[in-house]
Amino acid sequence: MENTDVIIIGAGATGLMAAYTLGKAGKKVIVLEARNRAGGRIHTIDDASFINHAELGAEFVHGNLPVTLKLLKEAGITYASAHGEMWHYDKGEFDKEFQQVEGWDMLMRKLNELQQDTSIGVFLEQQFAGEKYRHLKESVRKYVSGYDTADPFMASALALRKEWQNEDEDAQYRIHGGYGRMINYLANESQVNGAQLFLNTTVKEIYWENRHVEVIAADGVSYRAQKVIIALPLGVLQANGAVNFSPSVPLYQEAIRQMGFGSIIKVLLEFKNAFWEDEEAAKLAGSSLKEMGFLLSDEEIPTWWTQFPEHSTLLTGWLGGPPAAEKKDTSDEEILRQGLQSLANIFKRNMEDLKTDLTAWKVVNWTADPFTRGSYAYDTVAAPEARKILTNPVNHTIYFAGEYLYEGPAMGTVEAALTSGMEVARELL
Repeated sequence: MENTDVIIIGAGATGLMAAYTLGKAGKKVIVLEARNRAGGRIHTIDDASFINHAELGAEFVHGNLPVTLKLLKEAGITYASAHGEMWHYDKGEFDKEFQQVEGWDMLMRKLNELQQDTSIGVFLEQQFAGEKYRHLKESVRKYVSGYDTADPFMASALALRKEWQNEDEDAQYRIHGGYGRMINYLANESQVNGAQLFLNTTVKEIYWENRHVEVIAADGVSYRAQKVIIALPLGVLQANGAVNFSPSVPLYQEAIRQMGFGSIIKVLLEFKNAFWEDEEAAKLAGSSLKEMGFLLSDEEIPTWWTQFPEHSTLLTGWLGGPPAAEKKDTSDEEILRQGLQSLANIFKRNMEDLKTDLTAWKVVNWTADPFTRGSYAYDTVAAPEARKILTNPVNHTIYFAGEYLYEGPAMGTVEAALTSGMEVARELL
C-alpha cells in the first residue's frame, strides 16, 4: 500500500509535466506507468542498428511553441531547424513548386461563412457537389487524414478552419538528441523533488470518494491519495473496460467518447545509401533531391521525410487517419513491403533491391499499441462541449489531462500535452 498526495496515471509528456509542476510546489506524487519506460507517444531509441536518436513517436516541434521551447531552454537542450524542400510525386512526376489545390481559396471563403459546425466531410459534400470538385474534395480529405490523422466525416470543420488560419509552416524544429532527452529531464527532475515513478504498472480500477482515491494495479498493488490525475491517451480511455471507475462517472465517460482520436502507422527505413540523393533520382526529379525534407505522394504509404538538414540514410514513412485504422491488424512485415513498394514506385527502383539495401527497419503501429490505441486527438463537432466537462474535476478529486484537452492552435502536439499537464497541476494546487 502506497500513500501520497497525488497519483498520476500515465508517464507521458502530460503526466510527467504534471509531476514536475507538483513536485516543485512541494506535493508528494506517485506516477504509475503501464510501459517499461516513460514517455508514452514519445520514444527516442539509440539502437545500435539505427541512426542515433531515431524517433518512433513524436519527432518535430511544430512552430515557436512557448511551453516546449521554455522547457528545452530550462533543461539546456538545443534544437535546430528541420526545414527542407517539400516535394510532390503525382502521376509519375516530381514537383517542388508549391501549388495550392485548385479551389482552396473558395473552400476557405465558404468555411469562413460557416456558422453551424459540421464535419469537414459533410461540409465538402454539401458545398462542393459534383464531379468538377472531385480533386478538391479528395485533396482535403487526404490532408485531414494524413496531417490530422482524422476521419474527415468526424473532424470538425470549424476546428480545421482555425487550424488552417494559424499554420506556421516555416517554423519546424528537431531536438538535438531527440524528444527523449526532454522526457528524461522531466522524469529526473520530478524524482529529485520526491516523485516516485512505478513502471510496468497497469491501472485497472479507480475507487473514489470526495478527496480520496484508491488505485488498484493489475498486479493487485493498491495506491492511495487525496487526488488522482488521469493522464492516459484518449484511445485508452475510449476502450471499453481499460480503466474502471467506482462509482462510475458516466457524464465524463460520455464526454470522452465524443472526442476524436486518430490512427497512425510510422515506418522507419534505414538504407546503406541515401538513394534519393543520387544522380538517378535527380534525373527523375529534374533536380537534386539532396535538400528534400518531405515527399508527398498517392502511394500506399504516401508521406515520407528525410533527416535534412542532417545527412542521413534514414527515410520515415507516415500513414494516418482511416487508411491507417484499416491496417491496424496488418503485420509489420506486410507494412514494410508496402513501404518499400511505395518507394520503388516513386523512384523507379526494384523493390527487392531496396530491401537488400536495408540496414534496419521498424514499423510503429501506434493504433495497435494497447497502451496508446491511436495517434493524437482531433476535434469533432461535439468536442468543445465535451472538453468543458472534462476540464472540470470530479468533486475536486479526479482530474483529466492530456493533449486532447488543449484548446490552442497547436492541437495534437507535444506542446498540447505539456500545456495540459502544467495547467491541471496548477488547478489542483
